[in-house]
Amino acid sequence: MRAFYSNAHLGHQPPEIVSRGQAVPHWEVARRADALHQALVKGGHKIEAPEPFGLGPVAAVHDPGYLEFLETAWQRWQELPNPTPAVQPNAHPGRHMTGKPNDVVGQAGYYMATNSAPIVAGTWNAALAAADTALSAARAVLDGDDVAYALCRPPGHHAFADTAGGFCYLNNVAIAATEMLQELGRVAILDFDVHHGNGTQHIFYRRKDCLFVSLHGDPAEYFPFFSGYAHERGEGEGLGYTVNLPQAQGTGDEDYLASLEDGLAMIRRFAPEALLVSTGFDAFEDDPIGFLSISTEGFGRIGEAISRLGLPTVLVQEGGYNVEALGANLTSFLKGFESLR
Repeated sequence: MRAFYSNAHLGHQPPEIVSRGQAVPHWEVARRADALHQALVKGGHKIEAPEPFGLGPVAAVHDPGYLEFLETAWQRWQELPNPTPAVQPNAHPGRHMTGKPNDVVGQAGYYMATNSAPIVAGTWNAALAAADTALSAARAVLDGDDVAYALCRPPGHHAFADTAGGFCYLNNVAIAATEMLQELGRVAILDFDVHHGNGTQHIFYRRKDCLFVSLHGDPAEYFPFFSGYAHERGEGEGLGYTVNLPQAQGTGDEDYLASLEDGLAMIRRFAPEALLVSTGFDAFEDDPIGFLSISTEGFGRIGEAISRLGLPTVLVQEGGYNVEALGANLTSFLKGFESLR
């Protein structure tokens, strides 16, 4: 299996973030990618640097004003009196305000949905490299590979077309899917990260050429709170092409896999030409910010179940914050997936 990885992520070293009103060390750290990379090396996978695709595929998904903000925000922030080490919003527009400010502090609130996606000096380059990583894996599958894995950091599925949030800046899987749709008639995205892929859902919510299926912690009790409910099914031409399967807190392997089979059945009926998988390991039973109780063995069974679809597949890395267990969980998942290929 070909795998793609860029060490440009090392430039993205966000400081502490605010969680439940307290400053805590950031969970999305460079050691995550190191652990995943080491697992790929030990597994004997071919690891390649991504190709540079330029801004074209990114701009096909993301708002131009948002991209300009991501590229310039840190430097503009450093020009403020007594600047902090990272760009962080302290005011948000809320649901009843639509004005777009010119000031970088106001734009931080306008373009950043949460306090968990701070921007530092290397964030923009790291985010672009992550998008290139996903695009390179997609290109490999378009060119005939059965499967390819993109070790993306930072992750992407919480990024909307015009908003950062939840550790995410550019929506890697949406960018890769949009690129594939230039050549294919229909693709599906399966997201099994413990958090709902709210950005991905919104990007494709009114489209029928991309089926989005997500298994995640119940948003009535868990981040991102405001999307991922079962009644959200798409709009317009996209009605019926969004499928949310929220899971109760503590859901373990057996119940989760039964729900996954429901989602896979929907993908089979959709009959896509390729599958993209937002691959998150934060559903792990010992994840520090987790909600579900999937075992390391369970991730292998998830990989095997997805592989049974028999589709050309792009695996795009999302979350997973128990660094010590990440390598074992990725290895288990890939072994399960590859056991049927």
